[in-house]
Amino acid sequence: MALAMKEAEKAYKKAEVPVGAVIIKDDKVVSRGHNTKETTDDPTAHAEILTLKRAAKKLGAWRLTDTTLYVTLEPCLMCMGAIVQARVTRLVFATMDPKAGACGSLYDIGADKRLNHLVDVTRGVMQAEASGILKMFFKELREKPNGGNCGI
Repeated sequence: MALAMKEAEKAYKKAEVPVGAVIIKDDKVVSRGHNTKETTDDPTAHAEILTLKRAAKKLGAWRLTDTTLYVTLEPCLMCMGAIVQARVTRLVFATMDPKAGACGSLYDIGADKRLNHLVDVTRGVMQAEASGILKMFFKELREKPNGGNCGI
């Protein structure tokens, strides 16, 4: 999770919502990423999506079985859908997202037995650090003229 936090810090420095992600397989880092929605004008450029794409490319397979995805914020519906589709075995996230979370807050996609794949989920790892950087980011955003005018 510490590596995912480093990715979140990179996003923060770019004025992106500070979310970072890392995929591990066999105790090795396969891929990492952070949000780039604002800098790329891409609504799908969430840390999880970018990290999943990089992992699939590196491993030469879209099925990411036997991998663990570490992410600093509870994944949204889009990201949880991609995590299930990619067959990620385990998801570890730091802090809940009560407004958009799809892994326990609003929905619980990873545990939905109607789907073809279930995800083993661990919540709350480095929660204080992850929620701290998010709170700081949004506080600074609100203090800017027009709320930062980034539409977040």
